[in-house]
Amino acid sequence: MTGGPVARIGNASGFYGDRPSAFRELLEAGSVDILTGDYLAELTMLILARDKARDPALGYARTFAAQFEDCVGLAIERGVRLVVNAGGLNPAGLAGRLRELSAGLGLRVRVAHVEGDDLTNRAAELGLSEPGRGEPLAANAYLGGFGIAECLRAGADVVVTGRVTDASLVVGAAAAWFGWSPADLDAIAGAMAAGHVIECGTQATGGNYAFFRTIEDLRHPGFPIAEVAADGSSVITKPEGSGGAVTVGTVTAQLLYEVGGARYAGPDAVLRLDSVRLTADGPDRVRISGVRGEPPPDTLKVGVTALGGYRNEVTFVLTGLDIEAKASLVRRQLADAVPGGTTWTLARTDHEDAGTTEAASALLHCVARGTDPDAVGRRFSDSAVHLALGSYPGFHLTAPPGAASPYGVFRSASVPASAVPHVAVLPDGCRVEIPHSPLAVPAAQALASVQEPHIPDAERRGGTRRVPLGRIAGARSGDKGGDANLGVWVEDDRAWPWLARFLTLDTVRALLPETAGLELERHVLPNLRAVNVIVRGLLGEGVAYNARFDPQAKALGEHLRSRFADIPESLLCRSCARPSTPPRPRHGRTGRPCSLRSPDSTRSTPSFPRRAGPGRWPGIVPAASCCPGNGSSCLSTATRRSSSCRRWRRGAPSSRLAAASSPASAWSRASSA
Repeated sequence: MTGGPVARIGNASGFYGDRPSAFRELLEAGSVDILTGDYLAELTMLILARDKARDPALGYARTFAAQFEDCVGLAIERGVRLVVNAGGLNPAGLAGRLRELSAGLGLRVRVAHVEGDDLTNRAAELGLSEPGRGEPLAANAYLGGFGIAECLRAGADVVVTGRVTDASLVVGAAAAWFGWSPADLDAIAGAMAAGHVIECGTQATGGNYAFFRTIEDLRHPGFPIAEVAADGSSVITKPEGSGGAVTVGTVTAQLLYEVGGARYAGPDAVLRLDSVRLTADGPDRVRISGVRGEPPPDTLKVGVTALGGYRNEVTFVLTGLDIEAKASLVRRQLADAVPGGTTWTLARTDHEDAGTTEAASALLHCVARGTDPDAVGRRFSDSAVHLALGSYPGFHLTAPPGAASPYGVFRSASVPASAVPHVAVLPDGCRVEIPHSPLAVPAAQALASVQEPHIPDAERRGGTRRVPLGRIAGARSGDKGGDANLGVWVEDDRAWPWLARFLTLDTVRALLPETAGLELERHVLPNLRAVNVIVRGLLGEGVAYNARFDPQAKALGEHLRSRFADIPESLLCRSCARPSTPPRPRHGRTGRPCSLRSPDSTRSTPSFPRRAGPGRWPGIVPAASCCPGNGSSCLSTATRRSSSCRRWRRGAPSSRLAAASSPASAWSRASSA
């Protein structure tokens, strides 16, 4: 399989449960050569393991079978190859199912698959079993892209894989297109960068973006496309006319998602993240260039999922006064009834002098875990109900008592690459063993930490203002097993030295107190104007363990951005450099102090008046909304200072004011089928 000077590789799925119409959307746009789909995450492997335990014929992402049936005819008609990791724990089973569907549609579709990653039955042999946890439910090595490339070179229309690295979908497609060998490390690393950007679908086109208000239309963001060149450089874009946006900022955010240090390891190469350069290449086009690759490690990462035990939860609603005292009473009353290892968390969601009962209420979460389902089941939850008439005033729970449910735990391990078979099963059934990289070096060498680069002196002109860090910095956070990553960046070259010097590990601990007792790592990426912080152990034993309110750490970055910091005025545009508690303005007609109240809140937001027209209320710009027209991005660029900021200093029309002051929608996790 070889093509033109550019391989246009789209991605139509970022997780198991993503928008089902995405494959058809990208195919109908007519702008891709190869279409990938990423379905596997750490939690997904647990879901698929449970499916396979119930029915050995399952273990794959069933949603892809429906997508395939809907659009395989269009893909064949347009000559678009499909490469997906939807095979999960049973790639051969999914490949067989796709052949059945093709036959039912009267189509001749050449289906291949990649296998060898499943090490579950060899867990004890390879030292992957954990004492006290029994045998793993799933143990899968992360394979590279050359098995995919072998299938495509053999003429496959569809390639199904099990566990490969997310970026390997693009690496394999590009390697087949250009005929790369394992020695083409820079090109492979470039494809890894492109693959990492598009692997999470619309997160590259404005989804979950810190400065989302800068994007004109985010109702239905388009899925991303990587135009990969023979040298591994690429342009990230999206179908013309689709929603969302591709900017240097959206690509930066995704590059920082779920990564570690400057060396980002894969089975085929090590991507030097500190070499990546991003430049705008036209509307909704960002070029990735300068990427360097290094030899991969001689080991492969293995994701090990096991049954952790049983879990149950009770949430008490505490309303009105004396919240802390009410929580203390409940804990004393249940002290002898809850099993060991129970965790308590008090979420102060209550508001003073609230207008509704819900706004006046806090939530006390009690989570019990253990190996005995009876102890953490109804015996635990019933004990909470027994307090109903003999505890704090206003006692009630958010849900009736329930039984315990099993939970999974995830951990990463590594095994010698030579111990893992990598097999491409071609459309004709021929099995081809894929050799591991002959350039591999010891893992300690491949993964050695990179010395922190020199940080220029930060600008010291003028004073500072105490405002949220997010007024100049974006962030994206995520999970890697029990750890969280927190990537923070700025879009202004002048702000970069300040960020790099400001965001020390001590500062992170001060701004995010829940990290204070945990191990932190800091990695500086000057080309991206970014600092990446790894928080070890924040998520306990992985996403399914559900250790905290935000079990995947998706909101950790937004929490950091909301914390106040002393930021140099020179880095803030003039309309943003305001005191955090400005004097209250006067009403345009009565002269009395006025404030802005949102319909669902009893708290007043300090606001600034503008000149009122005859017979109407004065327009007001919320002080809490910094540069609303700029989506809270207060970067002191000439364009923003001269247009958006000036416009908002003059005052906002009421319709735009409502949009600026309304609360953002709560992020919710999509669940799999």
